[in-house]
Amino acid sequence: MRVVSGKWKGRQLKAVPGMNTRPTTDKVKEAVFNIIGPYFDGGIALDLFGGSGSLGIEALSRGVEKVIFVDKDGKAIQTIKQNVESFDLDDQVEIYRNDAVRALNALKKREIKFDLILLDPPYKNHHLKELIHKISEYELLSPTGLIMAEHSNDVKLPEHMGEFIRTRQEDYGLTVISVYRPSRG
Repeated sequence: MRVVSGKWKGRQLKAVPGMNTRPTTDKVKEAVFNIIGPYFDGGIALDLFGGSGSLGIEALSRGVEKVIFVDKDGKAIQTIKQNVESFDLDDQVEIYRNDAVRALNALKKREIKFDLILLDPPYKNHHLKELIHKISEYELLSPTGLIMAEHSNDVKLPEHMGEFIRTRQEDYGLTVISVYRPSRG
């Protein structure tokens, strides 16, 4: 696993030990950022299923100012911390061990508006519809922001969810990338 582009292009990332985490391949990660970026002029991102931190660190490498990482797995949190430390990103990140729904509840109280929300949950237990509806209900996405959801090809997400509309969907074999934006604004 490596950073695909930007400031830290080519730098290696540690993977989460064990079999509980499915890392996004470099090919899919490159495709994701070509769809949603490919580069950013600041902004704040939420990596709700942080895993190794690969997607959030890629966003930072491509110009995002700050990333909040959330994962409920202790090994994932340790890996994110190691990767963040090796890239010297401590002042650009917040890292929380929490369940995705509880994390969204906590973020609602902070009244943060994200420019980018990365959703790459476990394929077998994704709850993407529930999470995207909560993001809409809690108004966590800025009017010009977007949500990137990575999911298996057997998951069919609706075109409209809450205040969001799917603006793009790309198929990469077993992996599908769905991009949502606010339908108004």
